[in-house]
Amino acid sequence: MMSKPYQVASLFAGIGGICTGFRQAGAEIAWANEIDRYACETYREFYGNPDYLKEGDIYQMHVPKETHIDIVAGGFPCQAFSIAGYRKGFEDERGVLYTQVLRTVEETDPKAVFLENVKNLMTHDGGNTYRVIRESLEAKGFVVTEKIMNTMEYGNIPQNRERIYVVAFKEDSPGSKQSKAMDNFAFPNPVPLTCKLSDVIDYHEKKPEKYYYSKDHMYYPKLDEAMTNPDTVYQWRRVYVRENKSGVCPTMTANMGGGGHNVPIIRDDFGIRKLTPQECLRLQGFPADLKFPENMADSHKYKQAGNSVSVPVIRRIAENMISAMEKTGA
Repeated sequence: MMSKPYQVASLFAGIGGICTGFRQAGAEIAWANEIDRYACETYREFYGNPDYLKEGDIYQMHVPKETHIDIVAGGFPCQAFSIAGYRKGFEDERGVLYTQVLRTVEETDPKAVFLENVKNLMTHDGGNTYRVIRESLEAKGFVVTEKIMNTMEYGNIPQNRERIYVVAFKEDSPGSKQSKAMDNFAFPNPVPLTCKLSDVIDYHEKKPEKYYYSKDHMYYPKLDEAMTNPDTVYQWRRVYVRENKSGVCPTMTANMGGGGHNVPIIRDDFGIRKLTPQECLRLQGFPADLKFPENMADSHKYKQAGNSVSVPVIRRIAENMISAMEKTGA
């Protein structure tokens, strides 16, 4: 076991999904940044108002020079590369935010870097976007690997969520392009999906009325006709109802906060309703004892859950990173 926990700087921290995964793996969060004030409110609610969380524009934020950092981690904004976004990549100002990851790496000189993003980052612009990201890390002396992983296959959480995970370790010596830590690292193997929808969605307790579709709602007739399976998650797709037949929740997105039609729908013992924000949080693998701030609008809660990461997948990768670093004395 490490004598002192590895210290993590978390960029674009959101509500703390990556932070939670690394903390569960035994690391400590030494510094974190998030610009969205509502996400910061939730982060503080979850983790007891930590001093290390710095709210503000990443362009104006710097890890203090006296703060030792072993790992720089972040899920930089993905809308620029997502099917759900405009897929403009580095032409979108959100894509350019990746440069702040590089700046933080320069300023902190970490032993490792961890990144998470939508799987389309790999193929965006014919693969050129990811090539730039990979080569930029290599130019700073890192050995890089990546893998696309699905939450339902690697996190034992019933959500169909494919993401690219990037892991980089510092070269053993400048220019060597070799890393003993990388030699000892492997992405986690798939695990059986034993967690069922009913383990994270409460079908038998009445939820607040605002989550239910009333019988006089314009969508209700089509929903009632299509939603015949109580063990299935559905989505309203503008003019039709989509059934997710694989027994898992479809990919949750930040768009859930922008309109009720984007929130997954179920039929429980009391009627047809949207998943609650708390259920969406559980479908990202957050611990059950973490609760959203009570007085926060649901639109912010849904957006935050969709924007976050699948905590169990992060934890498993972080565990393997830490194990590789420990074995090589990094």
